Formats: sequence, C-alpha cells, structure tokens
Amino acid sequence: MATKTILLVEDNPDDEELTRQAFLSHNLVNQLDVVHDGVEALDYLFCQGAYAHRAGQCLPTVMLLDLKLPRLDGLDVLRRIRADERTAILPVVILTSSREDQDLLASYRSGANSYVRKPVDFDAFLQAARQLGLYWLLLNESPPDEPSSAGDQA
Repeated sequence: MATKTILLVEDNPDDEELTRQAFLSHNLVNQLDVVHDGVEALDYLFCQGAYAHRAGQCLPTVMLLDLKLPRLDGLDVLRRIRADERTAILPVVILTSSREDQDLLASYRSGANSYVRKPVDFDAFLQAARQLGLYWLLLNESPPDEPSSAGDQA
C-alpha cells in the first residue's frame, strides 16, 4: 500500500511547526512534505528544479495550501494545478488565516476542494489539523493513480 503523503505549502515557520505538532499529537504519522512558496510547490508537484529527483513519484494524497505566499500566491498555484491534467484532480485544501470572503469565493472558483481558516487558538488549531488529517487521509476516497504520473513530461 502506497504511503499517503501530505504536501504542506506554508511560508510561516510557526504555522508549519503547529501543523507538524498537531499531526504528531494525534498520531497522524503520514509523510509530511513542506515547501515554502508557490514556485517551490509547483516544482515539487511537477518534479522540476530542485525536485527533479521526484520524477515518477506519486502525487501527495492531499495538498494543504496557504493563500498568502511569496513568489507566487496560493490562488495562482491552485489555478496552475487545475489547468494541468497531471494535477487537475489532486485534492487541495486551502489552509489560511484569511478572513476575506473574496478569498473564500476565489478559492472555490479556482477549484479548491475545501477551505479552512486557521484557528488562532492553539487547541482549536490542533483540533482542526486532526480533523483535516482524519478526513483526507482516512475517510476520503482518493482517486486512483493514473498511468502517467506528475513527473512525466509530454
């Protein structure tokens, strides 16, 4: 059985550490790969640049994507993911501190599977991360791997 990997796209080191701690405290020991900006996220998914060594590896089970990122923001990342057949059905959860309705609407219009506002309270954040992990890693039926992987170039 393939390992279920979570890709966390997060530029804030404190939020990254909180997410790691939340998963560990609830025994969600799946592989957590972390990238810190939008360009790095696309390089990871498309196995290019610093992530060329990933060629042929499966996509993550779910991507947790922050909106406010350096170099390329989360909405642009999401649009590029949805525009490419290799990543079009990758489950993407927007995990953000944004409280703006326009970000919520733009995320769903761009193809987000879910939108979660990061709780400010530590315990609430732990609980939210636990629920995200349980749903996306245990309850949700992931699409099967397709014959052409994200690392294959057309």
